[in-house]
Formats: sequence, C-alpha cells, structure tokens
Amino acid sequence: MAAVVETFRKILVVDPDATTRREVRGACEQDGYQVLEADSGAEALRQVEHSHPNLILLEVTLPDGSGFDVCRELRKMDPAVPVIMMSSRSDEIDVVVALEIGADDYVSKPLRLRELVARMTAHLRRTRFESAEAMRSRLEFRDLVIDVNERRTYKSGKEVELTHTEFDLLTFLASNAGKVLSREKILNSIWGYEYPIETRVIDVHIRNLRRKIESQPSRPYYILAVPGIGYRFTTARPAENRGPREVTAKPLTSWGI
Repeated sequence: MAAVVETFRKILVVDPDATTRREVRGACEQDGYQVLEADSGAEALRQVEHSHPNLILLEVTLPDGSGFDVCRELRKMDPAVPVIMMSSRSDEIDVVVALEIGADDYVSKPLRLRELVARMTAHLRRTRFESAEAMRSRLEFRDLVIDVNERRTYKSGKEVELTHTEFDLLTFLASNAGKVLSREKILNSIWGYEYPIETRVIDVHIRNLRRKIESQPSRPYYILAVPGIGYRFTTARPAENRGPREVTAKPLTSWGI
C-alpha cells in the first residue's frame, strides 16, 4: 500500500461504540495513521475545530443527533476534508442522503477493516495530490469554467459551490471531454478502488452535479449518460454530436488517462 506523507495521516473516528473505535484504531495504527476519537457529534465538531484531522470516519447514528447533521456542519467548517460515513444500515436512501449532503463515501457495517483502510488511503492520496498542486489548469466550456488550480467552478460567471468529490468528478469528466468513461474507470480514478457494488455512488454524485451545473438537469448539456457503460462529458447536445468538436479545455495529463 502506498505511503502517505506524515502531514496527511491524522484520522478522526466518530462512533459511539467503543469496540468499533478500538477496531478501527488498531487497523489504522498498523498503517501508521494517527487516530483521534469522538463518541458524539458535539465532540466530533470540537475535535475538527481544534485538531484539524485529514479524514473523518463518521457514524450515521450518534447519541446526540444524526451523523447527517454533523456532516452538514463539517462541510461548513471544512468543505475539503474527506468524510466517509459508516452505518449498519445499507439502504440506498441512506447512501443517497449521505452523498447529497457532502460525504465523499459510505461504508456499511460490519466493517471490512482492510477495505476501509484502502479507501481512506485512496482519499488521502488524492488530497495530497491536490495539495501539492499537481493539477494546474483552467477548463472552459460554453458557460462553464473550471479553475482546477484554485478548485473553483463558475456557471455563467457565478461561482457554483461543489463538494470536494463533486469537484474532482467534474474535473475528471471535463478533462476527458468527448471520451466515454465507464463507471469502473471513474470509480477507480476518483475514489482509487474498484468495488462494483459501490458504482451507485457515482450516479448520485452525477445527479448532484447536474443540479448544480446544468441549466436543465433533466436534459443535461454537459454530462451525458452512456447506457450500460458510464458517462461522457460533451459540449454538444446529442442531436448535434455527430463528430469531434473543438473545445478550449486543456487536458490534465496528470490524471494518467
């Protein structure tokens, strides 16, 4: 497993169950992570404010409220820190709600600890990659501008608020404009792992992106579905898209595509 530099190894585990915290701590410390713990939402917010963790594992059910509400507060405090929500509930509605309020990932209990650590490492690797300013570019399409270096997105001159993962997903699609990208390719490139059961995560994020960047989300202009495969970012409507069309986007070679 690839190492992550020391400044990106502080994990906050938020769970009222001491056994779960102990098991996660053991798995994380084996890989050299520094682990902080919180047994409630209030304690989690206090830890984030004072300790500034690099990644947060957040249980949905907390003694002082919902983990969803805590996630909303976390996003106000720090829109960039990766948040992985966890729960014994695996209903799709819970996954959808978690992703729509800004979580980057969702795992079901009982936890598969090695898989969990692999997901954490992938999210932290991506954060480190961005912090090192490995991606420097400005993508421009019609009325949409993506400033990759400053991590800002503009629609018709107005800034669009995107979560950390939404921005990465949009940038990946836009930097490969015209290419058909499978769900598995997107999952591996953005989240850093391949678990087919989690491809629904992509669909939820795509739906959220369409709400924010498309003039008519039900009739998308930019992000088109390719049935049975995945998605394609384009600047031409399907009826117009009969051949290559030049765009002003600069390719991001650092994606390795």
